[in-house]
Amino acid sequence: MRRPAAPGRAARAVSLALSSSVLLAGCASAPDTPDRAAGKSGSPSAPAPSAPGPEPTGRTPAGTLLVADFGADTVTFVDPDEGPFGSVEVGEAPYGLVVGEDGRAWVATAEGVAVVDTHHRELLDLIPYETENLGPVTGGEYRGGGMGIALAPDGEQVYVGVHVPSGNGTLETIDTGTHEVTRTTAVGRRPFDVDVARDGREVYATGHDSFEVTVVDTDTHETRSLEAAPYGTEGGLGSWLKPHYAAVRPSDGKLLLPFEGERLVVLDPRTGRSTIERLTADTHQHGVTITPGGTLVIVGTGPIDPSEDEGPSLTVRTEDGKEKVIALEGPHESVAVSADECTAYVTGGFTRDGYWNGISVVDLDSGDSRRLAAGERPLGIAVLQPDEGSPHGCR
Repeated sequence: MRRPAAPGRAARAVSLALSSSVLLAGCASAPDTPDRAAGKSGSPSAPAPSAPGPEPTGRTPAGTLLVADFGADTVTFVDPDEGPFGSVEVGEAPYGLVVGEDGRAWVATAEGVAVVDTHHRELLDLIPYETENLGPVTGGEYRGGGMGIALAPDGEQVYVGVHVPSGNGTLETIDTGTHEVTRTTAVGRRPFDVDVARDGREVYATGHDSFEVTVVDTDTHETRSLEAAPYGTEGGLGSWLKPHYAAVRPSDGKLLLPFEGERLVVLDPRTGRSTIERLTADTHQHGVTITPGGTLVIVGTGPIDPSEDEGPSLTVRTEDGKEKVIALEGPHESVAVSADECTAYVTGGFTRDGYWNGISVVDLDSGDSRRLAAGERPLGIAVLQPDEGSPHGCR
């Protein structure tokens, strides 16, 4: 039986965080250990990295998956039926990625933003950050450099959240034509996610360690900070109950931020007001995506307290609030959905120990899933969309 969301959850989570010798990566702030910096697997059962198979000749097939290998310096191309078939070096510890309609992928790494031609699987550029004090180029969850990343609706700018280990982060704006950084804007601490309003007038940087969303006006570059802390901010950097990823709801432009499989914060960036809706997965949640029709898909990474919380899962929530919770095997981090909205692809990279080198392929109708090898600690993911005129509808 699912226990109700209790006011004491925040205090319990803080107590667990402070008493544990190892804090949740992505849910606390601490230096990298040598194992983390080296990108070693935190799970003894995690499959070994699989070498990409023979690359197909010619243009990359539509529907191919592109994943950021957070445990390496590559992005990997993955056939959703057969597995990985090629990779491109992009820079150390790639985190988030986004693909434009022109087939160029923009990848946030520790070294800069890589630009990849996904059609021909080639690196076009590596754009260094303007932000200072990023520390040494390294791997691991606390490394400095790019995290969340998003494209403007017109494709003319890309926005990357840059983590500064010593304090608050920045949002760097890159001109996609010249590949130059045109603006650096102060945002919250550890910007896990970056999203853009449907009209392109605002950018939203989710500051994980500062419990906030920074709203950036793309014309004036003025900022507003909106709190995202349905459990409060007790525990500070040691808290487990922080915002991770957000999605912009197509119908009204509001931000959706899930917490702990219990509370969905619906934040209106225009007014700064938020409401809370009930979630049912009862598990620590990270990655989200939303379909054009408004179906929210949320990755559950596993329990804070195994004696009380549920295991890893995928929540599929329609705009009217109806939910289906699909159990997953092992931790996961990010999710993308196929063009026909029938299949979810959930990366096993995870931002803390316990990750594995693959993707769970989930049928959103039946809930059936299978595991697919994919790169090394795959984190960010995108589907290379089919050409115009390609068939839609579930097979």
